[in-house]
Amino acid sequence: MTMLKEGRPTAPEPVKEAHMAPATATGNRALMLEEALIFEIGSTATTGVDFAPAPSVASRLGKLARTDAIGLPGLSEQETVRHYTRLSRQNYAIDLGLFPLGSCTMKHNPRLNEKVARMPGFADLHPLAPQSTVQGALGLINELAVWLIKLTGMHGVAMTPKAGAHGELCGLLCIRAALEARGDARQVVLVPESAHGTNPATAAFCGYKVEDIPATPEGRVDLEALKARLGPDVAAVMITNPNTCGLFERDMKTISDAVHAAGAFVYCDGANFNAIVGRVRPGDLGVDAMHINLHKTFSTPHGGGGPGSGPVVLSEALSPFGPLPYTARMADGSIHLIEEENVGEEMPQSFGRMSAFHGQMGMFTRALAYILSHGADGLRQVAEDAVLNANYILRSLDDVLDAPFGDSGPCMHEALFSDKGLAEGFTTLDIAKGLIDEGFHPMTMYFPLVVHGAMLVEPTETESKAALDQFILALRSLAERAKAGDEALKGAPYHAPRRRLDETLAARKPVLTWTDPALAVAAE
Repeated sequence: MTMLKEGRPTAPEPVKEAHMAPATATGNRALMLEEALIFEIGSTATTGVDFAPAPSVASRLGKLARTDAIGLPGLSEQETVRHYTRLSRQNYAIDLGLFPLGSCTMKHNPRLNEKVARMPGFADLHPLAPQSTVQGALGLINELAVWLIKLTGMHGVAMTPKAGAHGELCGLLCIRAALEARGDARQVVLVPESAHGTNPATAAFCGYKVEDIPATPEGRVDLEALKARLGPDVAAVMITNPNTCGLFERDMKTISDAVHAAGAFVYCDGANFNAIVGRVRPGDLGVDAMHINLHKTFSTPHGGGGPGSGPVVLSEALSPFGPLPYTARMADGSIHLIEEENVGEEMPQSFGRMSAFHGQMGMFTRALAYILSHGADGLRQVAEDAVLNANYILRSLDDVLDAPFGDSGPCMHEALFSDKGLAEGFTTLDIAKGLIDEGFHPMTMYFPLVVHGAMLVEPTETESKAALDQFILALRSLAERAKAGDEALKGAPYHAPRRRLDETLAARKPVLTWTDPALAVAAE
């Protein structure tokens, strides 16, 4: 007899809600181990490693020398390994399951890309190595640049920006340099309501005055309102396409023509390029500058603060103003990194540097590996599958969740829902917390701002139908519970390491330092 036929059932039986289940003495719940803070595990009076006494030398720090104990906890190697391993088990990751964050493209990172990035010639590269010794790396950067130019139909590309927002800054600095070169002191940047939230922040950082352009009832840029606002004071329009409502801006070419006729430039936020790569070339739509998040479209690691990479493709009008350095193939076939000392000969109108060196080499290798393993036809399928998956989620849930732009035609890479129709007192937050109990990271909440109680879901192209069906089952169940007024949902999550937090208080009064409870009591 096997376990599959007799004895313990292979499928777990339904369990009571965690708040009804008997508590454990340790706080552990099976393999979900309760873990204290590292300061509570180790003693600040000891160290986990024995060091030889430090030699007596005169301090050069003067009054800056530390007089108090450093206060770091002393742990053995085993205690340290267990602590961080237990913490890692409480973290959600793309290798655990579907990551439905909207406008973030959290997709599988092929291990082939990781293997290539760890090759010694790339992983051990020093940015100050002589150019003659790193021709392979420079050739890789140059080849990736050529691919990005071809995929977007643009004239040039700046490879050094290190993230999407950094790329936005690069694009606007190019625009400002182009305007200054013609003696044009424009001071206004127009940003549609459907654009990414970093767009107005970047424009303001560059010293521009930011003005909103409203969205139409169907979630796209109000073309007539945009045309009415264009004038001699407008430097640029920043448009996200596909936009944050998950919709393609069908009037993009008309918008670009109107902006150019007014003497301004078109910046396109390319964070959602994943939805159109291989299908649409932004250069054909009149775009002057667009950043590409390599860590989203081409699957390099994303999240946790980086690293990322945000190359900016540029039109012929803006290419002369792009940042240094950049790669160029010489007549003898070698690749040369054009740097600041050559600016007078090569790019006299460049606005300068965005980074100290050539950009994120690890991201370049991963992105090119992804592009070459897919090929042109494979990249086209990436966009098609991303759009197919998003529309599958949208149409599988629009009978239980409000889809504010469901009648605007097919969505692109992400499906947008709202909290309209939920029982009184139930909100998007309740559904998001319920998803944690179902084993999923919550979707993007309350963004875009044009939709009340927004729930933005981006499945990406790497998820299978089986994975999507499981997520749809979970979200459908939560929507039905919220519409039925299931009060238990307001207490979710029950099965996570921590219960629902007072997020407002945590944001307004964060506790950023640890204080020994014994010292705190003594101080009182």
